Amino acid sequence: MTAHDERMTRFREAGLYLVTFQSRSLERTTLTILEAALRGGVRLVQLREKDMPLRELYAMAIEARRMTREAGALLIINDRLDVALAVGADGVHLGQDDLPISAGRELAPDLIIGASTHSAEEAAIAIREGASYVNIGPVFPTTTKECATGFLGLDGLREVAATVTVPFTVMGGIKQDHIPQLIEAGAETIALVTAVTEAADVEGASRDLLSAIRSASLVR
Repeated sequence: MTAHDERMTRFREAGLYLVTFQSRSLERTTLTILEAALRGGVRLVQLREKDMPLRELYAMAIEARRMTREAGALLIINDRLDVALAVGADGVHLGQDDLPISAGRELAPDLIIGASTHSAEEAAIAIREGASYVNIGPVFPTTTKECATGFLGLDGLREVAATVTVPFTVMGGIKQDHIPQLIEAGAETIALVTAVTEAADVEGASRDLLSAIRSASLVR
């Protein structure tokens, strides 16, 4: 099994995908949120700090890599393949305006490479270019990410999910109450920001969300 395949096996088992956002963390640091989320069982994390200066992001990523490695969790870096490689992260997540996936794959064949997609067409292109997984969203209205195409809703999710040939995550306005509907619509990995980062009890919220995902997956 290649390093990429081993990482993707762990990716598929994670269930919950925490995406950090320090400015939406109730004045707590991302590393504080991460520490509590890892205690709560989170094993898949994306460091997404778009407004952070590069050197500050690098320093945070080094510490996040140490924490996730000790917890046995995967670490994905948003946008910055250079930072992902520099800190030994497990992957990078690329948006529509970032480095092309094909270029990222050539530079980092062993890394997980994720892609943000908002339609079946964008997902298909990302897969052809070598994406390890695609993110589908936003599913519901959200204030954490701008999207000119609007939100997909459950019917839109079903349509895109039916065409996707690699693992995928769903994101956008998701709360715990949405999880059974999302799993029923075909989702396996739920990506969340504020349901974790703005929780009063991050560790408890992480445990509850993981439990909800596992319960819904058992009855699908």
